[in-house]
Amino acid sequence: MGITINIDVIMAKRKMSSGELATRIGITPANLSILKNNKAKAIRFSTLEALCKELECQPGDILEFNVEE
Repeated sequence: MGITINIDVIMAKRKMSSGELATRIGITPANLSILKNNKAKAIRFSTLEALCKELECQPGDILEFNVEE
């Protein structure tokens, strides 16, 4: 996959659980798991905004582009 989602790394730095983050941003733990495991096909800007707000980070901290060789 060309885009990697680094939510788990940021969550670990903030010492925040998946359940806590899911509750704070208003999505189900299952949907957060899909994001964390890089299985998502898309992400809503409203979800990205909520993640950035709760994790106190920038979108580029969450989303990383990897050149596929």
